Amino acid sequence: QVQLVESGGGLVQPGGSLRLSCAASGFIFGGYAMSWYRQAPGKERDLVATISGASGRTNYADSVKGRFTISADNLKNTVLPQINSLKPEDTAVYYCNARHLVFRGNEYWGQGTQVTVSS
Repeated sequence: QVQLVESGGGLVQPGGSLRLSCAASGFIFGGYAMSWYRQAPGKERDLVATISGASGRTNYADSVKGRFTISADNLKNTVLPQINSLKPEDTAVYYCNARHLVFRGNEYWGQGTQVTVSS
């Protein structure tokens, strides 16, 4: 059974940092692209960052470049995004996503973790 379990969300002040985590199980990590999406209230779910489980290559949305770093621990099947210099507009539910690198219809989502940036 495939599972993606996010953790690490919470309330943080503007300018602060937060480390999220996505623990994956039930599939071979190296065959998937692992991504983080976020959805703010009343807005669509947007792609924030992706890391290839096979190559480790990363891609970031322009809105988070320079502030968001995604890494993966292939032995622990865990994806670890670090968000720095948080802004109020980063407030959203953050979702972990796994999509097979070849069979792209094989896609899984976590339940989401809330990140709130406020003073």
